[in-house]
Amino acid sequence: MLRPMWPALTILALLVAGVCFVALRRYRAEAEAERAKQQQEFEALRQQHEQTQARELAQQQALFNSMSEGVLVLDADGRVRLVNQALERLFGTTGDLRGRTVMEALRLHQVQELVNRTLIKGQVDDFELELPGLDCGRSLQVNSAIVLGQDGRQQGLILVCHDLTRLKQLENTRREFVANVSHELRTPLSMIKGYVETLIDGAKDKPEVAFKFLQTIEKHADRLTYLIEDLLTISRLESGQVVMNLQRTDPRAVVERVISDLESKAAAKPTHLVNEVPTALAANADADRLQQVLFNLVDNAIKYGQADGNVVLGARKTDNKQIEVWVRNDGPGIPSEAQPRVFERFYRVDKARSRDAGGTGLGLAIVKHIVQSHGGEVWVESEPGKGAIFYFTLPEA
Repeated sequence: MLRPMWPALTILALLVAGVCFVALRRYRAEAEAERAKQQQEFEALRQQHEQTQARELAQQQALFNSMSEGVLVLDADGRVRLVNQALERLFGTTGDLRGRTVMEALRLHQVQELVNRTLIKGQVDDFELELPGLDCGRSLQVNSAIVLGQDGRQQGLILVCHDLTRLKQLENTRREFVANVSHELRTPLSMIKGYVETLIDGAKDKPEVAFKFLQTIEKHADRLTYLIEDLLTISRLESGQVVMNLQRTDPRAVVERVISDLESKAAAKPTHLVNEVPTALAANADADRLQQVLFNLVDNAIKYGQADGNVVLGARKTDNKQIEVWVRNDGPGIPSEAQPRVFERFYRVDKARSRDAGGTGLGLAIVKHIVQSHGGEVWVESEPGKGAIFYFTLPEA
């Protein structure tokens, strides 16, 4: 009776096993799907976290790069962790500096010295750093401090660099300007005082001597007057207080007025003044200021030209709607190393000869400022022994 039940039990067992197998497969499939889902969610969270970190890093880097001060951040091991574009420009570095030591990145013992001092003191303010060889020398003021974590342990170090180059250049210019003005004022004042004392001591009783001394006093008083007038002029030009009355101006007519004003001085040398400016040209310029520019240039050309020489004035229309004007003499010329500086205040190529020739030393500086106020440019071309040509441009009318 029992034998017929075995096949049924076997079939039942197989059915149960099949059901269990199917259930197990389904469970495994669901578990795999759940793991895949969790993996996807984890991957999405990881990507979101990386994107957030990248976004924050980009924002941080953009903030650092927007700073005019150079910023260098070191980690606890003294290696570069972060550097902004301003610092790269200040030190003239290229490539990725991250992970390098200070010496490897900047190759300056002064910076390593500052880092060492900061590690000892915790903070260093107003450390002055000179960078020779970069843009003819650069001056920096560096502040540095240790960066501490929440646990109070050292996490790194930060350096902030301020570029003082322009300020130092302005300070040097100011000092040089004050020294030059003092010298230019002292010379005629000393001469006037000396001659007045001589007159008081008895020279006034000798008519011929007294007249000669009074002429000298008048000459130096005039020199003081011209110097003060030029100082006031260049001060107004530099501060923007002079408003240019721009209108259609005939350069040739202005040149004729300048030649008429300087005709007697040219004849005394003698020097021949030649007007080669075409009649058809018209510039958009302040006629009075243009006359001042040409007067200074022609006056210099007469002073430094050779005796019985020529001073030639010309002009032409350029391709970019400008009028180019020039003044040429046949004097000894200007050395190439001096040409970039001739438009500086009080700069003199030959100091002894310049003072003998007179003038305030501000004429070419005034020329530069007036031309630039018109939106033009001024420059000089010269070869020693072949004279000099001063050029400037004006907008075409």
